Amino acid sequence: MEVSPGATPFADVRRLFDQMPGPDEAAVRAVRARDRELTKPPGSLGRLEWLVEWLAAWQGKPIPTVDRPLVCVFSASHGVAARGVSAYPPEVNRQMLENFAAGGAAINQICTTYNLGFKAFDLALDMPTADIVDDAAMDERACVATMAFGMEAIAGGTDILAVGEMGIGNTTIAAAIYAALYGGAPATWVGLGSGVDEAGYARKVATVRAALARHEGHLGDPLEVLRRLGGRDVAAVAGAILAARMERIPVVLDGYVATAAAAVLHALHPASIDHCIAGHLSGEGAHQEVLERLGKVPLLALGMRLGEASGAALALGLIRAAVACHRGMASFEQAGVSRQVAAG
Repeated sequence: MEVSPGATPFADVRRLFDQMPGPDEAAVRAVRARDRELTKPPGSLGRLEWLVEWLAAWQGKPIPTVDRPLVCVFSASHGVAARGVSAYPPEVNRQMLENFAAGGAAINQICTTYNLGFKAFDLALDMPTADIVDDAAMDERACVATMAFGMEAIAGGTDILAVGEMGIGNTTIAAAIYAALYGGAPATWVGLGSGVDEAGYARKVATVRAALARHEGHLGDPLEVLRRLGGRDVAAVAGAILAARMERIPVVLDGYVATAAAAVLHALHPASIDHCIAGHLSGEGAHQEVLERLGKVPLLALGMRLGEASGAALALGLIRAAVACHRGMASFEQAGVSRQVAAG
């Protein structure tokens, strides 16, 4: 994404919303027609049937695929971490990125189990964004450049994308974004993150409150919320979601932090995240309330709050099973199974 001559970086982002493709209703009708022929009672697979329709609508395929699933984790450093808002020090960012590369993280095991592609991105880990209590996290150009970097995540090709993040302090960042977008007391949006104690939780609440006060009067625009209170991880996830929409790639959102990127886009244009589903309900913060505001029903609810796309990757396994049922089940005619007897 390049900035047009004479335009501001955010202006080019806003222009994308007018170019987004909508759902392919013909593909959905084809899925429903095939579903009626499969050897099962109508509706008996519940939301698995809906998942296949959702995939078809956004892939534009009458028989959707999960042949090249991709999990992307965007890793970033946050200046606000120096305020003691996490149970872990900032140097864990680099250590965890190395752990991803070595295959030692939970997300590596999940991706291996379900045969999912995996990419982890280093978003200038050695250069934290500004402390949001003191200054805007990023300027406009840096924010858009990071969104553009996230857009490149799908460059290798995929038919469904799961997005996640890793960054010490980023649950504080997410809570600040939600508080700015939705209002209410900061404590409403703050959770335990990586497992802070009571004093750490109090610091998180105080930090979110101070950041909102610092940027008061500038938070009416969701993109300003993103650049002032967000981080590179959230900005990159937002960019990946936008790029996926343009390329007809359905998206599975991970937990509390990744959903903050979707919330920013939803605040700009509610239909912009119609191609996204919530992979799971996180145990962090007010994720349930956020998902309700976004109109998303999570596929899984396992009490997870790890981040690193772990919940979204697990959901991909479920989605892959839904597609396998739709594509592989025999029809009544093929199997020689009698159809449902009509009531009369």
